[in-house]
Amino acid sequence: MAASWTGTSLWRIQASRARALPGLVVLLIGWELAARLLTDAFVLAGPTEVLAYLVEDRALMARALGETLTNAAFGFVIGNVAAIALAAVALAWPRAERVVTGLALLVFCLPLVATGPILRVLYGPGAGPQVTLAALAVYYTTLIPLLVGLRAAPSSWFDLVRSYGRGRFATLVHVRAMASLPYFFAGLQIAAPAAFLGAMVGEFTGAERGMGVLTVQAIRALDVEMTWGLATVATAVSILAYIAIGALGRRVLLDAPPVILAAPAGASRGRLAAWVDAGLVTLIALGAWWLALWAFGLNPFFAKGPDDVFAALFLDDDAAETRTALAAALGETALFLIPGYLAGLLAGAGLAVLLILVPMIASSAMPLAIALRSVPIVTTAPLVVLLLGRGAVGTIVLVAVMVFFPTFVASLHGLRQAPGQIMDVFDSYAAGPVTRLLRVRIPAMLPAFFAAARMAVPASVLAVTVVEWLATGNGIGSLMAISASLSDYDMLWSSVVLVSVLSALGYAAVGAVERRILGIYAPEQLA
Repeated sequence: MAASWTGTSLWRIQASRARALPGLVVLLIGWELAARLLTDAFVLAGPTEVLAYLVEDRALMARALGETLTNAAFGFVIGNVAAIALAAVALAWPRAERVVTGLALLVFCLPLVATGPILRVLYGPGAGPQVTLAALAVYYTTLIPLLVGLRAAPSSWFDLVRSYGRGRFATLVHVRAMASLPYFFAGLQIAAPAAFLGAMVGEFTGAERGMGVLTVQAIRALDVEMTWGLATVATAVSILAYIAIGALGRRVLLDAPPVILAAPAGASRGRLAAWVDAGLVTLIALGAWWLALWAFGLNPFFAKGPDDVFAALFLDDDAAETRTALAAALGETALFLIPGYLAGLLAGAGLAVLLILVPMIASSAMPLAIALRSVPIVTTAPLVVLLLGRGAVGTIVLVAVMVFFPTFVASLHGLRQAPGQIMDVFDSYAAGPVTRLLRVRIPAMLPAFFAAARMAVPASVLAVTVVEWLATGNGIGSLMAISASLSDYDMLWSSVVLVSVLSALGYAAVGAVERRILGIYAPEQLA
């Protein structure tokens, strides 16, 4: 069991916060200096300018923030309740877990850029799209850690409950639920900024109020102070939510919460079982799609079923043109997505390694890393495009930023999990830090690194499509936005299906690489 949260542990937390304060001050000073050096470029507003704007327009910002926070909070609650319900189904029926997680992943891979306009047509005016997108953005990040936590208790605990003649309900309440709490809080911390992002994306689709609406206005007016003010407020709110959930976890939990971003690879059931599970996921998804169209009586001009998408891609007179347009858009997106994804992975793992080798820089690096994780991509996109332009560099940087933080946190956690006994052996031979890093720490890091790499696939797709939608006007994100504005619903629904399937396949491809690498360096993870 992990060390208890004693008074010494709390003292260490306070000390780490004190060490982080100088790094935050350096970050603010550097931001202000950069803004003053780039005054004539009109691309960067410093902290003093941002503060002046927020003070002047505090009433407008407060109303917008209240609207977005309300929608995000409702979505956060709904998404996490859904995650708990799905975890309960998987726990009650273990053989259904792979199907449940497969369906959850497929829905999680739905591109928010295209889902938002579809939900706007379904719901009409109101907060429905914002709340739904916030829920969709969070449920998977809570579901997977929760499933891990529900099985995290030692088998001896279950034997003890049975020895007292207690049943499955007592086991659930006294063992599984308590064991899952650290994982649950870790998932909630990741989900909180995601809910705020989902609500803002929903506001882009035609809402009347909210931070997303102000962001659109700032982009159209090229209002640099307003854009940076919105980004600063959104980042601050996300960071506060992240910290608040962590503080609540420390009050509730007896053990330090682990950082779990995705379930470790389970026991292999063979290729046939995997194909059967994939087939079941496909059939259930198609059945649910048809059932939803029939149950809600949706207008066929807008609501397209699987047969409509198949016809649009292969049977209609313009099917070849549709496929050509989709292929061209996906090619443009891949040129930015893949380099950004790989750059984010390398940057996250590289910074984690650097902090292990040079711990003194942690006070400066951690505030910046948390800020990069918390700032919503919808406010980051216009800023990065202002600074770096609409070309490849800006898009790649934004995708890398989206991938960076989960990879960094997971890799740092993994590096610190190196077995103490093995480290003692290396110490006895006076091995240097680089030798211990290469021989012990990096192999220990690999499971957490690949867990983050799998979760980063949908995140990178979200990042690149949002940038294409808001800023560059290229790629599949722009195509989906244009299709929605022109009511070309065949193209829109085809894009949604294609992006979702390709995201899920990318997730599976990273999982295949993970199994091959872990089979060499960490075979116990595949046992």
